[in-house]
Amino acid sequence: MADEILKTDIKGMLPRELEEYLRALGQPAYRAKQVFSWLQKGCGSFEEMSNLPAALRRTLSENCHLYAPTVARKQISAQDGTIKYLWELYDGQAVETVVMRYRHGNTVCISTQVGCRQGCAFCASTIGGLVRNLRASEILDEVLFSEKDSGLPISNIVLMGIGEPLDNYDEVLRFLELINCPEGRNIGMRHISLSTCGITERLDDLAARDLQLTLSVSLHAPDDATRSRIMPANRGRGVDELFRKCSAYYEKTGRRISFEYAMIDGVNDSAEQAELLARRVKPLSAHVNLIPLNHVDERHFSPSTPENMRRFVEILEKNGVNVTVRRRLGSDVDASCGQLRRKSMEGKI
Repeated sequence: MADEILKTDIKGMLPRELEEYLRALGQPAYRAKQVFSWLQKGCGSFEEMSNLPAALRRTLSENCHLYAPTVARKQISAQDGTIKYLWELYDGQAVETVVMRYRHGNTVCISTQVGCRQGCAFCASTIGGLVRNLRASEILDEVLFSEKDSGLPISNIVLMGIGEPLDNYDEVLRFLELINCPEGRNIGMRHISLSTCGITERLDDLAARDLQLTLSVSLHAPDDATRSRIMPANRGRGVDELFRKCSAYYEKTGRRISFEYAMIDGVNDSAEQAELLARRVKPLSAHVNLIPLNHVDERHFSPSTPENMRRFVEILEKNGVNVTVRRRLGSDVDASCGQLRRKSMEGKI
């Protein structure tokens, strides 16, 4: 494994970088297009690159890191066809990826870290903390190999799996360049959603890039007392600061922000919290996505009752807020992010 880490991560290269790398090896420019095409198809080894000279394949194998993740666990929902993957990585670590089917196309939900340091009290992903960041190439592999294994063409991407994308900022931005590359998958930024728990110090950087993706903010409470209790990332930042940064992002990009809100019984689902939420999001013309809480064995929270959910929706709508309730997909395949990895770590699967 140590030798692999020291090798060049060729799949993380953009076409222009790949061309420069191969030129230094004495190769013509067209070789870069050939190699990039193989990598974007989910090629697992250099030996598969049949249109390259054998000598070049040997050189690349000796000097470059290229690893295909393996399926450690695959679950298919009998209810809606949602597919949940647990991918084993080159170092034995594992991450989760989910393929969801919608009328408008197939969406893949991908992870950006192995584990998570943010400590959200209702989430399975953060149990055990952060192990390491994913490379851009590993994030890309989640898309490529989920599509390859499932046979379902991917048209939309959400960075909402294990990990905090803005805590792995550079590799996530590199992944976005790779997936958007015209010579590769060419998935447009408007088909990509990036979710953050509110790493406010990175929001200005993201806004400056004007990527035209959809920013989803995992809010889950409109007041500091509640949010700091269930989301440690709020401490030292605060809800007021988060909304100032979101307002600046909206003004810079013109892109409407989506606020994710997991409905937790007796914690964040009161009428007063609904009114406060409406006052905070309405100036941004934002969208609120209410999420019925998924059960996590290690956590002791319950989803809001149907009555409280209806009341919450009614208050938001009365105040002119665009609100939807997320349809629950894959509830029979460990739908809550991090559960499958956690069971694997504990030897339960």
